[in-house]
Amino acid sequence: MQDVDVLVVDDELKILEMYGKRLGWRGIPVRLAGGADEALAAVEEREPDVVILDVRMPGRDGLEVLAELRRRHPRVQVIMLTGHASVESARKGMELGAFDYLIKPVALEDLLLKINEAAKAARG
Repeated sequence: MQDVDVLVVDDELKILEMYGKRLGWRGIPVRLAGGADEALAAVEEREPDVVILDVRMPGRDGLEVLAELRRRHPRVQVIMLTGHASVESARKGMELGAFDYLIKPVALEDLLLKINEAAKAARG
């Protein structure tokens, strides 16, 4: 999976760093963004295959970022992450085109599996 380009977006620095380190240890090139604006700028700079996106963030939340990504970068696959399970937000995320919706904390092996599946979908 070394050729997969992943962007992780979360407003919680500890979670962001943890995913960055763990994915990096597995040889996955990963970029980190601490919020919506930073994430959208990173995607404009270089379109990733997969975005791992937190649902709850201050300002624009993950669902708003997902909608923007689907409009401007339809090839990018988005895996939504949340620590606050909500059927409504999961339903809305899937309607907006999220690849999948996972509950934090997610096991690294499960996340790696989803990243791999999403990268294959991104490449068509």
